Amino acid sequence: MKSLQSLIEQHKQGQATGIYSVCSAHPLVLEAALKQAAQDNQLVLIEATSNQVNQFGGYTGMTPQDFAKHVYQLAEQLNFPTERIVLGGDHLGPNCWQNLPAKQAMEYSATMIHDYVTAGFNKIHLDCSMSCADDETPLSEEVMAERAAQLCLVAEDAWHQSGGQAPLYVIGTEVPTPGGALESLEDEGLELTKPDEALATLDAHHQAFSDLGLGYVWPRVIGLVVQPGVEFDHHSIHHYQSSQAQALSKIIKGQPHLVFEAHSTDYQNPTAYHELVKDHFAILKVGPALTFALREALYGLDRAELEWLGSHDASHLRDTVEQVMREEPDYWRSHYLSKGHQQFLDCSYSLSDRIRYYWTHPEVQKAQRTLFNNLAANPLPLTLLSQYLPNQAKAIFQNQIQNQPADIVIHKIMEVTEVYSDACYSNAVACKETI
Repeated sequence: MKSLQSLIEQHKQGQATGIYSVCSAHPLVLEAALKQAAQDNQLVLIEATSNQVNQFGGYTGMTPQDFAKHVYQLAEQLNFPTERIVLGGDHLGPNCWQNLPAKQAMEYSATMIHDYVTAGFNKIHLDCSMSCADDETPLSEEVMAERAAQLCLVAEDAWHQSGGQAPLYVIGTEVPTPGGALESLEDEGLELTKPDEALATLDAHHQAFSDLGLGYVWPRVIGLVVQPGVEFDHHSIHHYQSSQAQALSKIIKGQPHLVFEAHSTDYQNPTAYHELVKDHFAILKVGPALTFALREALYGLDRAELEWLGSHDASHLRDTVEQVMREEPDYWRSHYLSKGHQQFLDCSYSLSDRIRYYWTHPEVQKAQRTLFNNLAANPLPLTLLSQYLPNQAKAIFQNQIQNQPADIVIHKIMEVTEVYSDACYSNAVACKETI
């Protein structure tokens, strides 16, 4: 079985192969990712973010150990080989604790890194790009690199204590805002990472690692996060332009173990993913696009159920989500600063998809269970389903999936994973045959 590091090596040897990283904890998204990997006979890379999963539970209520158990139990239910799962930790650093003094934020970060590594997370994104409460801003490249090296030392110690596969690392200081841009791309524009800035980041981290006696780790630093020209805000997308990224793309050729990691690649045109992989942005992060598709499917089923069963017997899932979001606005209030109807549109349909924070709410979960139970007992007429989810109705017509709500939602999510899969693997048939 090929490893993530072997896949990176294949790319460095000239194969147009990459891997996409599924950044979600939702069980239906994870099931879609596992089914896609099974269909492709490939690794599946699943990542948890620091605000989503940490020693305090994050917004999912899961520690790193809980998340790993969650993924492996789901894989067991699907008969997916656990050795083909790569777990990653995203934005591991002071991201969650920027309001604290740097010393305390780094102590929390160290505990989190330790817990991720001992739980079996093999791909570790060392992200110290954010300022803490008592920092002078902006942070210097040297300070960010020194903090990343300190956390790398924690990770290495945790690995030596716990055993297992050696951690692989991703570094970088030009890290996009997790979950999409907060401001309008039309207002702010989008500036690509300059080649000399990327090289300065590499140099600073290499020096910081060496200063702490971590020079031996450098061949396991497999990814550098840069801005290749992909991003999205609430309602618009900045699409990748390969011609504008060529100068940046070329510098990675001189790094024997490194590829670029591209964040916020959600919602790009299918051709863009092929171009990104070809241009050495070989690790493609996706998250909100997956839960956006999840929300589309669930809201489509909710509306079809209302027509099918009537208001009295329907689950009213969407109504429940919207009520919970009004009553508990902490996850979206600082992101959607619009007023009135525009705020409603942002909350409901924003590409940053803050709804993803609410699927674990007990009332929302109760409504979703009712929806699924209703439609399992009373399958939708395909003519009605076609009005709201035509591709899924077609798949049922063609006996590709069952007329069951979970199958319908997973099929919708896999419309996203299939695009990523095609870009990462379609030009590397030899890779498929050897994995």
